[in-house]
Amino acid sequence: MRAEGAQEGAREGDPTASAPTLAGSITRTTAEVPGSSGTATARHAAPVPNRWHQLQALVRRPPLPGTHTAAEIRTSLEDRLLPPVPGSRLWGWIGALLVTAVAGVLRLVHLERPDRLVFDETYYVKQAYSLLTLGYEGTWNEEPDERFAAGDFSDLNTDADYVVHPSVGKWMIAIGMRLLGPENPWGWRISAAVVGTLSVLLLARIARRLFSSSLLGCAAALLLAVDGEHIVLSRISILDIFLQFWVLAAFGALLLDRQWHRRHLAARAATELAARGSYGDPWGPKAGLRPWLLVAGVCLGLASGVKWSGIYALAVFGIVAVVWSVTARRELSVRLWSGAGLVRDGVRSFLVLVPTAAAVYVLTWLPWWLNPGSYYRHWASDVNAVAEHPQRPWLPDWLNSWWEYHLKMWHFHNNLTSEHTYMSHPAGWLIQWRPTSFAWRDVEDGTSMDLCGASRCVGAITSLGNPVLWWGGALALLLVVWLAVRHRDWRAWAILGGYAATYLPWFAYAERTIFTFYTVALAPFVALALTVALATLVGSPSWPLRERRPGIWTAAGIVVLAVLVGAFYWPIWSNQWVPYWFWRLHMLLPSWI
Repeated sequence: MRAEGAQEGAREGDPTASAPTLAGSITRTTAEVPGSSGTATARHAAPVPNRWHQLQALVRRPPLPGTHTAAEIRTSLEDRLLPPVPGSRLWGWIGALLVTAVAGVLRLVHLERPDRLVFDETYYVKQAYSLLTLGYEGTWNEEPDERFAAGDFSDLNTDADYVVHPSVGKWMIAIGMRLLGPENPWGWRISAAVVGTLSVLLLARIARRLFSSSLLGCAAALLLAVDGEHIVLSRISILDIFLQFWVLAAFGALLLDRQWHRRHLAARAATELAARGSYGDPWGPKAGLRPWLLVAGVCLGLASGVKWSGIYALAVFGIVAVVWSVTARRELSVRLWSGAGLVRDGVRSFLVLVPTAAAVYVLTWLPWWLNPGSYYRHWASDVNAVAEHPQRPWLPDWLNSWWEYHLKMWHFHNNLTSEHTYMSHPAGWLIQWRPTSFAWRDVEDGTSMDLCGASRCVGAITSLGNPVLWWGGALALLLVVWLAVRHRDWRAWAILGGYAATYLPWFAYAERTIFTFYTVALAPFVALALTVALATLVGSPSWPLRERRPGIWTAAGIVVLAVLVGAFYWPIWSNQWVPYWFWRLHMLLPSWI
């Protein structure tokens, strides 16, 4: 890997070292920092004096008052704390919107296929309709799916149903049914398709900020746009695409919080240093409120309201926020940077993030409390009150019933071990070892020629990730780990945080009935990991184009190959009728069948 400016000894917290780098086109030498006096085109230029080096003494020993203005100090601190995103903001948005349009086409075209409930739509779509009709999830008569698809909803009963996931994702499905009607597949699935498409836009903006490159931001978004796992979950109305959306939105808010926090630290530090030449407090300046951390808390509360696995993202992202606070104060050379980051910023971060997420999660249960017919709504008064040994009698009935329902759901999730044809172990998820078949129809009669022009036709929905993205991402993950450990790169650690939030927890439930399609929440971070490899191949803009050209062509080839493979697999991601032999061509591994 080409490493420029950030030598092996450089570290994020060392103010005398050049800025930490990721790889390739996001590498910056000391000479490339705004305000430096070095030559930006020098490939291995030695560190040269810049405003940071001239002003770093301000945080070590008091200078004469008035030596530097607050504006000068602030500019130098921001150069250090916040690497800029070069290029036009307008083109950054235009590129992101173009990729989002591609994603929208892939997710919306023939959204009505199949015109029946498939896989777990039998639960979540009907529960969403029940929420619209009753305000809570009611039971259904036996085998109502065909009548439901035909627009006959008479099988819904007013008896409360026992459901094992909170209601946020189902309310999001219900929004589409309210807008387009529950009698057609567009109404069932439009919310999933819109949320999946918006996720691509989110990733484009997140990757642009993470890699300081609009082009790499669009590349990461395009990789997600043509991923089969993401496309399938955007075209089928189950909960996981909504979980993915809120986790990704929280990650984006976390990045914005990092920028907001560091900018405000720089401003307040500059004011102190300009006035007195040192910090008045050994913990450094106070940073004030953190509104984007509040937004992240709201998003994580909603993620947990879709599926409880959002709680893992809350835990991991909370740790990430504290670590970033610690490193920010270390880069400012605050004397007690560790204590300041862990206590002053860490406690405040916890109080902003966790209670907000918890409050939002509790509020998502408001319809359950407001509807007397909800499942277990009166458990405390009807069951617990007459039990020989009542549970938690000191709690109010409304809270006791809610808590008992959660214990019941917890028991279900931890004891779901029934065999399923497509259950899979998390160890194989990164290479999509055992994808999930959501739908399958095999026609081999006189009508097959009309369907696909062959004697045997197949209509399939296979939740299989784009092999270029997932196999390439598995290899790129090794590079990300190396950059994180060897070069202490914060961007690499941020991506690993996404893996820790959405992938690693499933190993604790490996014996349960779990499926590969859960990786849709991980897919954006896999795209970011592969983009790290693309950045390494592209190289730094300061390097001669002659040396960069092979890497640029290789990176472009990877993206083009992902698009072509996505086009090849799209028919079996979207339930198009194809000849059996054509479907068989896609099954590269025996475990995919």
